[in-house]
Amino acid sequence: MIITEKKAMEEIQEMIAPYGKLFIVGCGTCSTSCQTGGEDEVKEMTEKLGDRVAGWAMVEEPCDLRINRRDLKAYKKQIAESDAILVMACGAGVQTVGIYSDKIVLPALNTLFIGETERLGKFHDMCRTCGDCILDETGGICPLTRCAKGLLNGPCGGQVEGMCEVGDYENECAWVQIYDRLKEQDRLDLFTAFRPPRDFSKKTLKMHRYF
Repeated sequence: MIITEKKAMEEIQEMIAPYGKLFIVGCGTCSTSCQTGGEDEVKEMTEKLGDRVAGWAMVEEPCDLRINRRDLKAYKKQIAESDAILVMACGAGVQTVGIYSDKIVLPALNTLFIGETERLGKFHDMCRTCGDCILDETGGICPLTRCAKGLLNGPCGGQVEGMCEVGDYENECAWVQIYDRLKEQDRLDLFTAFRPPRDFSKKTLKMHRYF
């Protein structure tokens, strides 16, 4: 799940200041689960902005161009009458709505990370989408996200009794967790393998636009 947080209302007010009428788009999946861009949050935003809102719609997955076309089809007139679209979804959703419409798109949320859901409202950073996954070598635990220093070879000298120095030893050291997991799996030979720095050229951005 893509984890988001609401921007401060003051920041949103400043962002929308140059525009008159706004159309608001909410997200029916990730942002709904995060309680940052679901129907309740969209309605709350609509009330706060009052007469400036030309209309609003919930899109099941704003990051899917096909679903934008399906779910926003009934709102073409209201979108056309708007100066900009305020999107209550992740950055991928904002950009995809921008591909769907030629209107200016504005992000109402900040995109944080891809996370694990422990319970509603509590999420854990699990993936940085680095484009070169090594979870097979680290016992299914990502060192880029779960190590506070993002170390690919560890643990460092800052861990004490399995706890990380970053955050005053309140969090478990990811590399101790990796060691324990690999030991359970009888694969400790992987723990001592050297991992070179990330090759970020492997992560490429490809955007396909279909009309």
